[in-house]
Amino acid sequence: MKCPFCSYKEDKVVDSRATAEGSAVRRRRECLGCGKRFTTYEYVEQVSLMVIKKDGRREAFDRKKVLSGIMKAFEKRPIGIDKMEELVIQVERAIQKKPDREVLASRIGELIMERLKKIDDVAYVRFASVYRQFKDVGQFMEELKFMLNKEKPKRKKQRRPHHG
Repeated sequence: MKCPFCSYKEDKVVDSRATAEGSAVRRRRECLGCGKRFTTYEYVEQVSLMVIKKDGRREAFDRKKVLSGIMKAFEKRPIGIDKMEELVIQVERAIQKKPDREVLASRIGELIMERLKKIDDVAYVRFASVYRQFKDVGQFMEELKFMLNKEKPKRKKQRRPHHG
């Protein structure tokens, strides 16, 4: 494994454990050249999954693209890379469960948004704004209203008795 910091080709595994989903092995490694630590993930290679793009083109599923989009959504948010990796694994697993080896790109986007909504509202809105390609602020506001109404039903404030 080549070190992402100095490109040295030797390292030692410091810690190894299965991810929460159990579909990958997370390894903490230490470079024998520069001493910095980095994380790798080991996955079982699946039968190639094809993604059908909006324009009808087909391309191989690329988990790096999914992770990249998720990382942009979580930028400057208090969410660690492990949580982001776990989200990618969940999406990939949901797609792999289907018997069909082809999936619409829109389905992948919806799966990501379902999970983002449960983790972080800001990341959800960021991802939705790119994914849904809002044409103007009005569309953006409609999505926010929908999300706020769905997530937090308005409740009347209950008056507390005054003990005085």
